[in-house]
Amino acid sequence: MFTIDAHLDLSMNAMEWNRDLCQSVDAINAREKGLSDKPDRGNATVSLPELRKGHIGLVVATQIARYVAPGNPLPGWHSPEQAWAQTQAQIAWYKTMEEDGQMVQVNDLEGLEKHITLWKDDTPSENKPIGYILSLEGADSIITINHLELAYKYGLRAVGPAHYGPGRYAQGTDATGFMGLKGQELLKEMERLNIILDATHLCDDSFWEAMGHFNGHVWASHNNCRALVNHNRQFSDEQIKELISRGAVIGGAMDAWMMVPGWVRGESDPKDLNCNLDVLIDHLDHICQLAGNTLNVGIGSDLDGAFGTEQCPYDLVTIADEQKIPDLLKKRGYNDVDCENIMHGNWLRFLRKAWA
Repeated sequence: MFTIDAHLDLSMNAMEWNRDLCQSVDAINAREKGLSDKPDRGNATVSLPELRKGHIGLVVATQIARYVAPGNPLPGWHSPEQAWAQTQAQIAWYKTMEEDGQMVQVNDLEGLEKHITLWKDDTPSENKPIGYILSLEGADSIITINHLELAYKYGLRAVGPAHYGPGRYAQGTDATGFMGLKGQELLKEMERLNIILDATHLCDDSFWEAMGHFNGHVWASHNNCRALVNHNRQFSDEQIKELISRGAVIGGAMDAWMMVPGWVRGESDPKDLNCNLDVLIDHLDHICQLAGNTLNVGIGSDLDGAFGTEQCPYDLVTIADEQKIPDLLKKRGYNDVDCENIMHGNWLRFLRKAWA
C-alpha cells in the first residue's frame, strides 16, 4: 500500500552519520561494522532503496541543528549562525539528491498531486524519486525571523519550534516554560507564510501557548500517547483532544522508549519488553478511540532518528516493514478504508487542505 512517513531525519543520517542513503541498508550496516561513535552503528533501517521497496513514496524529511547555550549539556552548536550553516549543508544534500533523480521536493498542491499520481500508477517503484516535504525540527537555527522566509523560499513547509531541552523560540522535551514573545513572533510569521506548525517535542507549557497563539495548520509528525508511556515527550489525552479539534494528524513513532514503559537506553532489548509493531497499533488505536474515528492518525516513524534496530520494534528489520501495519490494523477490526487513512490518506487530506 502506498505509504507516507511524516518524520525521517534523512539529511542528519547523510551528513552527520555519514551514511550513503542511495545504498541498501545492508551495505550501510556493513560499512559501519566495528564503529562505535554512534549508538546505532550497524543497525540502520532506512535508505532510499528501502523506502521504494516499502512503497513509501512521500516523506516529511527534516533539517535539524540545535543551539546550545553555555551550560546546556545536550549536543549542538554554540551559535545560531553555526546551526543555520548546518541546516544549509543539509538542504544542499537534499538538492544534490534531487539533481541525481533520487528525490523530489514537494512543496505545493500541484507538485503533491503530480507526485501522488506517479506513485499510485502501476509501474514498478524501483526508479521513482522519493518525494520529500521539508520540515525543520527545532527552530534554533532560524537566526532572525527574516531567515524563516529565506527558508520558505527554498522549500521549508513545516516547523517544530522546539526539540529536546530549552530552545530559542520554545521549550522542548524534558524542559518546562513558555515560548514568550520571541516564540509568538515566530508563530505569527509561520502563519503569514502558511508554514505548518509541528507540535511534536513542545513541552506542555509551550504546547498550550502555541495552541493559543497559532491559527494556521497544525500536525504532530511523530508523537505517541502519555496514557500508555507516562513521559512528557508523549501527549496527554487533553493535548490529543486539542489536536483532534484542530484537524491535526498525529504520526505514530517507532522509537522503543516512546512505545513501551520502562525502557532503559543502552540496556533494554525490544524483545524483552515485547516492543513490536502491535504496540504501535496500541498508540494509534488510543488516539482513534479518543477521536471516534481514524481521521487523525498516520505514520511518523522517526526511524534512524539516532536509533536503529536496537531500539525499535523487533519485527521491523527495515523501514519497508511498515507494510506489515495494515494487516495488524485489520486484526484489530480496522477496515480497508481505515488502513488507507492511516497509511497515507490522512496526511494527503491534511496537505490538500493546507495547500489549497
